[in-house]
Amino acid sequence: MPIHSNERLRDLLESTRTIAVVGCSGTPGKDAHGIPKYMQRHGYDVVPVNPFADEVLGEAAYDSLADVPEGVDMVNVFRPSDEVAGIVDSVLDREDVDTVWCQLGITDDEAGERVEASGRNFVQNKCLKVEHAKLVA
Repeated sequence: MPIHSNERLRDLLESTRTIAVVGCSGTPGKDAHGIPKYMQRHGYDVVPVNPFADEVLGEAAYDSLADVPEGVDMVNVFRPSDEVAGIVDSVLDREDVDTVWCQLGITDDEAGERVEASGRNFVQNKCLKVEHAKLVA
């Protein structure tokens, strides 16, 4: 079952250092740009995953999650709900990811069950920036 308690969300946010953002945008004004930028300003290492950009937020962008070097604590998803299952497949191929966080409006219960069955955390339909500002900042 996806995590929704404030205490668990706070623990996740406080234990996370590096966030791979799948769907990170280089376009100011888009949530997929502003939210990772906010997290970066609050001390998180942001790793953009965007096959159409070489760099986002001053960081090298990767074509896919599989291309990102080890050392990712959280995967933040800014892609449509029907793409979550494929992103979760990539997460499950990695040893380093502790949490998959799907942004507000992005859900996939079956993918979430697979994440949790692997012993990892799953959050869906919640804004990373809103939860951070409310619980940590």
